[in-house]
Amino acid sequence: MSSLKSRRFAVILLALAALSFPFFALSPSAFAAPNQQHSSSVAELRIDSEIEPVLAEYIVRGINEANAEHASLILIAMNTPGGLDSSMRDIIQAILSSKAPVVTYVTPTGSRAASAGFFILLSADIAAMSPGTDTGAASPILAFGGQPVQIDETLHKKIVNEATAYLRSYVVQRGRNAELAATAVTEAKAFSEKEALDGKLIDLIASSPEDLVAKLNGRTIARFDGTKTQLALSQPVIAVREMTGREKFLTRIVQPDVFFILLIIGVLGLYIEFSHPGVFAPGVIGGIALVLALFAMHMLPVNFTGLLLIVVAFVFFVLEAKFPTHGVLGVGGVIAMVLGALMLIRTPFTGMGVSLSTALGVALPVAVIIVILMRLVLRSRHWKQSTGKEELVGEQAEVTEAVSDGAAGMVFVHGELWRATAPDGASFPKGARVRVKKVKGLTLEVEPAHAPHPAHSHETVEGRH
Repeated sequence: MSSLKSRRFAVILLALAALSFPFFALSPSAFAAPNQQHSSSVAELRIDSEIEPVLAEYIVRGINEANAEHASLILIAMNTPGGLDSSMRDIIQAILSSKAPVVTYVTPTGSRAASAGFFILLSADIAAMSPGTDTGAASPILAFGGQPVQIDETLHKKIVNEATAYLRSYVVQRGRNAELAATAVTEAKAFSEKEALDGKLIDLIASSPEDLVAKLNGRTIARFDGTKTQLALSQPVIAVREMTGREKFLTRIVQPDVFFILLIIGVLGLYIEFSHPGVFAPGVIGGIALVLALFAMHMLPVNFTGLLLIVVAFVFFVLEAKFPTHGVLGVGGVIAMVLGALMLIRTPFTGMGVSLSTALGVALPVAVIIVILMRLVLRSRHWKQSTGKEELVGEQAEVTEAVSDGAAGMVFVHGELWRATAPDGASFPKGARVRVKKVKGLTLEVEPAHAPHPAHSHETVEGRH
């Protein structure tokens, strides 16, 4: 019986092997065809605004993810007026160290890659532009309120020489025209797409991303480390990688105008909360705004001279409410806040900063609000208490039971009967009009109604716990 079962088992195995043979025989060709005709993945990233820390984080993250997924090509579409030096360098570092080839592409028509964008454009393995675009104008500038200002000649040379050396460090390695590229920094020259191509600053002109990828298919390029790579992009699939929700939100926060507004809202909200305790809403809003402003401050190149001027402005506003300066301190505070806002963001590579319209639009209302609130606070210190025992001080009462020196009586005040005493040597008959001088626990000390009104202070009420 056992041998019969063994034979049956062997026959079943042979049958299964026979049935599976066609599958295994055909499987190499079945799987080889897709491998030979697989599509090429192209990861597209976009620089479509000023270059700042969050945008740099997005580009660096996109490059790293594309490398991890073994993308055939990384395409960075550009349209930027420039941006921060530190963010620009982060992006360039990621491009130079990318395992996958990177192509920078100024698109669509009418776009530009100016200032820091010019540095990024020339850092890629392939630099391309659309018809009707321009690049260059990369001279370092110091901006004041978005407007360039004159600086010391030695400092200017220092900044320009460092920027030019940095540009040459990778432009030469990419095989591009380093001398012409340097003129964009030293002479602020700008180039159309044709001028850039003729001057060997870029590699080609393409009308669209699809046209660009088609022209790159089969092209052999030299990587930054000197190795040669042939691009295989016969069936490209371009996948646009968008910013995450977090990055989109943070991009708004690190805008200089938004950062300044958040900073002022934060300080103003906390000021209102401390000067008017119990309101809560200004404190909550101010606390959140201040935390967001501190986050942006951590990412932006903040000038602490600007911060100090803003602090001085708040001090002037408070003093204006406290002392009769006829508006001198108030005007000084507005000027200090505007100057502080214009100096708040510093970078030699861009004019990006707090705009003059935003600075004025914030400083004037803040000055009015703080001065008014501070005056209300100071005035409230002289207001008579209107609740509790304090409201009795200074009120007139009618004697219902005679009050004499050493003998307490009763008075009627505010619709209530109170035990009352008189000061030494004084007495008041029934029906007399008296004034409450002090409150001692549940006993009132009264004086003649025609006596001078007592000064209001914390000493008029005794026995409080």
